Amino acid sequence: MSSTPEIRDSVGLALEAPLRPAPKSAGTAVAAALRDGAAAVTGNIPAALFFLLLLVVWQVLVTVRHVSDFVLPSPLVILQTTLQYFPLLMKHTWTTTYEIGIGFIIGNAIAVAMALLIVNSRLAEKALYPLLIASQTVPKVAIAPLFIIWFGFGFTPKLLLVFLLSFFPIVVSSIAGFKSADRDVMDFARTTGASGIRMFFKIRLPQALPHIFTGLKVGAALAATAAVVAEFVASDKGLGYLLLQYNGQLDTPMVFATIVILSLIGLVVYYAVEIVERLAIPWHVSQQATAKDATL
Repeated sequence: MSSTPEIRDSVGLALEAPLRPAPKSAGTAVAAALRDGAAAVTGNIPAALFFLLLLVVWQVLVTVRHVSDFVLPSPLVILQTTLQYFPLLMKHTWTTTYEIGIGFIIGNAIAVAMALLIVNSRLAEKALYPLLIASQTVPKVAIAPLFIIWFGFGFTPKLLLVFLLSFFPIVVSSIAGFKSADRDVMDFARTTGASGIRMFFKIRLPQALPHIFTGLKVGAALAATAAVVAEFVASDKGLGYLLLQYNGQLDTPMVFATIVILSLIGLVVYYAVEIVERLAIPWHVSQQATAKDATL
């Protein structure tokens, strides 16, 4: 076990002060946010340049080899098609985005609550955790038609599928996070008379947040996939519905345009989670390393 002074110092910091930097003035906070944003943009320049290079190579190969738009449209054709049908794409984008957002939020809330139950109850862990693992062997696409039979063609079956696909990585990461609390620090905190709620918010939750955000980012990527799969099964609106329609019409440029919009939605959700992560745990080594690397 660690020496008593070291444990006392750790617990004192955890229980008497938040694990975040001291509050900053509005001007300082804005300046820091702009600086971090500029650093993040600068850090992504190599990826953006490589992506641009891929688009140029794609455009050149398609043009030189006279590939038909039916087989593989060029990036310029995809861009032109996206701009031409932008109002139609946006109309269906809101539907898919709403399904992703609501399902993802509900999945997050239930996943974290179940993780807390499993971590704090030996009976719940033995009863629920094996079932959670076993449930992942069932292909979610196969369940989608059953949801249509049980709940009809409305919003509910799409919500359930998004929830199921995004739920598992979040609950597993949350369980790992809540179990990662330093037992020496927890034991010493109890000897100081700290309540369970105080230890949760000052020790367990801050140490679990990095794990939870890892699960959230994985769940964000899966949520977009789940919404499209749900719209494949039964829907009269949404980007998944558009994909099926234009695929049936052999309209390859519109298929690619729809895929582009879907990819952008996934990126927005992912980076929204990452922004919240940076705001919630700026003290964590992963965030400090990211900021340092971006400035190099």
